[in-house]
Amino acid sequence: MEYSESANIGKIVIAPEVLITIAKLSTLSVPGVARMAPIPGGMDRYFKRGASDGVRIEMLGDHSLSADLYIVIRGDANVRLVSEQVQAEVARAMLEMVSMDAQTVNVHIEEIEYGEN
Repeated sequence: MEYSESANIGKIVIAPEVLITIAKLSTLSVPGVARMAPIPGGMDRYFKRGASDGVRIEMLGDHSLSADLYIVIRGDANVRLVSEQVQAEVARAMLEMVSMDAQTVNVHIEEIEYGEN
């Protein structure tokens, strides 16, 4: 998608909750992800939105961001492969849905879930 200066009639503002929702739903769509985990409480965070959703988004500049995702993996899943798929899916969704480049997508495995759920 190309933008030109003459076509600029205003600005577009995307609410942080939208970015959190995109990251969360993209993560949960990956097979092997059981659920999101809350962000650990000891972290010093200025941006607390999404903390209970297991998502932390930091804006890096124009059209780029960094995401930290806190997840629980199913016990029968390959942790490395699931983590790589989460990174790819979140980066793809951010680019396709809001034209933002996810420069880093950090996946934090908080727990491995065994048993029936």
